[in-house]
Amino acid sequence: MLTDLLLASLHHLLVFALVAMLVAESALLRGTVDVPALQRLARLDQGYGLVAGLLLVAGLVRVFHGIKGQDFYLHNPWFHAKLGAFVLVGLLSILPTVRIARWRKALAGNPGYLPEAGEVAKLRGIVRFELVLVAAIFVLAAAMARYGGF
Repeated sequence: MLTDLLLASLHHLLVFALVAMLVAESALLRGTVDVPALQRLARLDQGYGLVAGLLLVAGLVRVFHGIKGQDFYLHNPWFHAKLGAFVLVGLLSILPTVRIARWRKALAGNPGYLPEAGEVAKLRGIVRFELVLVAAIFVLAAAMARYGGF
């Protein structure tokens, strides 16, 4: 029972860390992305990837070793929707990761490099859409916990 509490706590803390990093990325993408902002974005993006991976592992451990048991999760349509939304967020996050890496490479070749405002705006839109999907994950998690398999 204590193991389940620890797993649930870890899972929730990782979710909040993930949200915090996405919000920070969104805030950094509000204006001109200068060298310090680009460096912060790169660190945030690395942290985001690490936290997302840990979150997936913690969630899978909960499914297969948590108190509710795998039958609760594997036969729960809300869980499948939640996992699908998580995968979609992960796939969408590839775009910012690639773009930030490209910007860093351009900056290494040209210390005066600044990304174009249009590119920054597109990236900000993607990150904000990820946040909307994370909000949907919260709703799906609540439905999963309350309504099980309907």
